Amino acid sequence: MTDAPAARAASYRGGMNATPSPATPHLFRPLALRGVTLRNRIGMSPMCQYSSVDGFANNWHLVHLVARAIGGAGLIITEAAAVTPEGRISPEDLGIWSDEHVAPLARIVDGMRDHGAVAGIQLAHAGRKASTSRPWDGGAPLPEGHAAWWRAVAPSAVAYDAAHQTPHELTIGEIQDVVAAFTCAAERALCAGFQLVELHGAHGYLLHSFLSPLANMRTDEYGGDFDRRVRLLLEVTRAVRAVWPDTLPLAVRLSAADHVPGGWTLEDTVRLAPLLREAGVDIIDCSSGGLHPDQRIQAGPGYQVPFARAVRDAGEPSAAVGIITEPEQAEALVRDGACDLVLLGRELLRDPHWPVRAAHVLGVDPVAAGIIPKQYLRSARPSTAPIPTPA
Repeated sequence: MTDAPAARAASYRGGMNATPSPATPHLFRPLALRGVTLRNRIGMSPMCQYSSVDGFANNWHLVHLVARAIGGAGLIITEAAAVTPEGRISPEDLGIWSDEHVAPLARIVDGMRDHGAVAGIQLAHAGRKASTSRPWDGGAPLPEGHAAWWRAVAPSAVAYDAAHQTPHELTIGEIQDVVAAFTCAAERALCAGFQLVELHGAHGYLLHSFLSPLANMRTDEYGGDFDRRVRLLLEVTRAVRAVWPDTLPLAVRLSAADHVPGGWTLEDTVRLAPLLREAGVDIIDCSSGGLHPDQRIQAGPGYQVPFARAVRDAGEPSAAVGIITEPEQAEALVRDGACDLVLLGRELLRDPHWPVRAAHVLGVDPVAAGIIPKQYLRSARPSTAPIPTPA
């Protein structure tokens, strides 16, 4: 695609113009990323819904995503949108490999914009973890011969585990096709009106698997030492940045550590961060794990936050994830410099109006914060406030 209307995307602005008071909690201070301003530091993390047919967004995605914009989040990032059909995790994943995918996505973007949220999309390729069933269907790899099965691809012909298929090792030409697929997907995202693109370089999917020596056994220019293993991610980043307007931000999600000896480390992530900045990335979304079945992760409140803090301490803007559930917890992360943005996943599934709850807890007027739609103004007071007598 070469005719993406930049004017459409550039007209979408999800922020506030007013300068916040010094007394405003940090979580409710706007965040400027290039020409886009988030109304607060609360975002929705990408979460697969496994509800598409042939990659198309539908009414479920519309209701799911727009509801979180109504609930007051500053940034909404769609689930992973596959840049090729074989880049899906499951046959029911969202896709953006076809021009026909644009119109239903644009309808959702309009809804998010109407309710003040910045609309983001995660572009992804599942790599060797592709061709699986949905979680509620068991989540297992589909057997070869299944009607929905396809051959997964990877940097090397190394399966994720004994249950997964052995993937096809990408040729140099096929690697360049991957770069082109991400580029075309970004152009489609622009046509749909998205204001932020996030590249999925985490959780063992294709871009992450090139980074990690546990999955990348290549001996050519895309494997071996650090510089060659990061090459594909940087090439994709530069190619997307070349078609993504200078006024719009670009993010990358990284698994900051594999949690397996001999794998990708936090030190590697800190080394990569400035290279991504030079390639045009504005913020790094810091997760971890997902590449190897032998990983050992001790999960708990804020367990991923140290990765975001390390990236930010190295001078690069970061987003934090990982069992962030309480308003005071999120406020402290931004206030204390652990991150620039807090991304909530399951907590926003449980409570689409978490930003409004956080406003009440932190002493912020949700009306002044711009996170209550007119239709819900009657709910703007805390539930403990006295109920006025009807006139």
